Amino acid sequence: WFRTSSMKDPRIAHTATVLKNGKVLVAGGYFDIIDYGISSAELYDLSTATWTRIRSMNHGRCRHSATLLLDGKVLVAGGLTDHDTPTNTAEWYDPPHEIWIKTGSMNIERHQHSASILQDGMVLVAGGFNTNR
Repeated sequence: WFRTSSMKDPRIAHTATVLKNGKVLVAGGYFDIIDYGISSAELYDLSTATWTRIRSMNHGRCRHSATLLLDGKVLVAGGLTDHDTPTNTAEWYDPPHEIWIKTGSMNIERHQHSASILQDGMVLVAGGFNTNR
């Protein structure tokens, strides 16, 4: 372990995804009891040990999933928008264009779930919690 520079925004319950270019995408989370489900995101560049703020997600969320897709985009799905409101919304981050794009929603709102890329490029989302199940 070694210490590096601090993120631009404090956060917990976020995701960290290694991109194909080696940078790390950190998205969402929360940093206090009032600001739950933040939309901010940033990139960490290991070669320079620097953090850069990027465009925010379309929806604030924490306890969500982030999956690196075969084409290099990152699918972010579900999570909590506040203390007890799970969401089924999803969006992907397009690294070359540095934009977030809304995509289809999941069938069920969920948080603290797993999401895995399958060999055919589909993403399997399983488990987690929601207020009804």
